[in-house]
Amino acid sequence: MTGLGNLIKRNCKLFFKDKGMFFTSLITPLILLVLYATFLANVYKDSFMSALPEGFVDTENIIDKTVAGQLFSSLLAVCCITVAFCSNMLMVQDKVNGVRKDLTVTPVKGSVLALSYYISTAFSTLIVCFGAAAACFIYIANIGWYLSAEDVLLILGDIFLLVMFGTALSSIVNLFLTSQGQISAVGTVVSAGYGFICGAYMPISQFGEGLRKVLSFLPGTYGTSLLKNHAMRGVFAEMADAGFPEEIVEAIKDSVDCNLYFSDSRVDLGDMYLVLIAADVVLIGIFILIGQIKSRSVSR
Repeated sequence: MTGLGNLIKRNCKLFFKDKGMFFTSLITPLILLVLYATFLANVYKDSFMSALPEGFVDTENIIDKTVAGQLFSSLLAVCCITVAFCSNMLMVQDKVNGVRKDLTVTPVKGSVLALSYYISTAFSTLIVCFGAAAACFIYIANIGWYLSAEDVLLILGDIFLLVMFGTALSSIVNLFLTSQGQISAVGTVVSAGYGFICGAYMPISQFGEGLRKVLSFLPGTYGTSLLKNHAMRGVFAEMADAGFPEEIVEAIKDSVDCNLYFSDSRVDLGDMYLVLIAADVVLIGIFILIGQIKSRSVSR
């Protein structure tokens, strides 16, 4: 464990020492929050208002909170994955600089080396994503606070699980990259595309039936839905107290992917957790196994 601890410390120090890598990871969520609040908030609000039947009064405040919850959860769902790819650049840098080859000829096992990259990346990503969550909580407070202490804790737990998923996914991908150009290209593709396939930029309910079925097999879809459920639960409670019919509330939940369906069966929150946790365990295991195999081949 001493070797693992030293490697983790070394990786974390190098990440925070590289100001370009650190500040890029840190500022990305804040930029996304500004862009979401500036360009998407009114679009979502108009969509909700137009969908409500005539006769509802004094609903603007509730709709504003609904939009804020959707933006908040969507932003964090994307950042947990994209920031992980950015934080994980050190793995590729070590290969480019020859450091990885030097480490593999030492008594350190390949599985320990792989695990050190994973833990250090997860730690760095969590710091950035929890910072992004703090900024989002401030945004929510300005709109109108509606989250309970339980909601906040559940949101932080969702961030943790999604960061574990994003770190494992980025670690597996980065094992096959050998240059800074490749990691930059992959990071760009992930940043541009992940938000769509996880339902952050556009709810999956708005996609065609075939695409919805495909996306229902992706763990990130359920991670995004967990965040949305916990970020918007207080809003839905306010809707019920304000006299919104249950069918209207359920229709809104369907429209923003709080309700997800697999083969026409609704997926409950417990099953979403099982899918995300299982994906974390499987991907971490695959990463350590591949990392160990590749370390052996390099050291020969």
